[in-house]
Amino acid sequence: MSETASGPTGEILYDLPSPYQPHPCGLLHLPRFLAKIRKHLAGELPKSYQRNFTKGFDGFLCLHLGIDPEDVIEIVRTSNDEAERDRRLLELFPDDLRIAVWNRKLVQMGMSSMGREALDDVKKKMNAEDRDDLVSFADMIDFDEGRIQ
Repeated sequence: MSETASGPTGEILYDLPSPYQPHPCGLLHLPRFLAKIRKHLAGELPKSYQRNFTKGFDGFLCLHLGIDPEDVIEIVRTSNDEAERDRRLLELFPDDLRIAVWNRKLVQMGMSSMGREALDDVKKKMNAEDRDDLVSFADMIDFDEGRIQ
C-alpha cells in the first residue's frame, strides 16, 4: 500500500511520479499514468484520483497519441516486466510521438485565459490563492502531492 494523506482534494498519494517526469521515450506524464494504472489494477487508486483516471492529463496524452487508454491499461496488465511493457507501448504508439508538442502542451495547461480561471478555482480549493509560482495544472499536482512547498 502507498503512503497517503487526506487533503483539500481528497486522499493524496505521495508516491506517484511528477507529471514533469519524462518517460525514457521523452513524453512527460507517461510515467505518472503508468503508475496510476498499476495502482488501479492493484485496487489502490483512491477515489480522489479515480475521477480523472484516463481523463485529464491521462486522456489528453492518449488523445495526443491517438490511442485508447484501455489499450494502455491492457498492456500494463499483461506485460511481464517494464521492458516488455515499454516495447509493447512503443508498438502501440504512433511512429512520430510529437514529443515537443505534447510536453509543451502539458506544461502550459492552465495558462490560457480560460485555464487561468479554472486554475484559480483549484488554487482557492487548495488554500493556495496567494501562490504566484503555481502557474499550471502540473504545478498544482506537484503542490498537492508535496513536491512544491
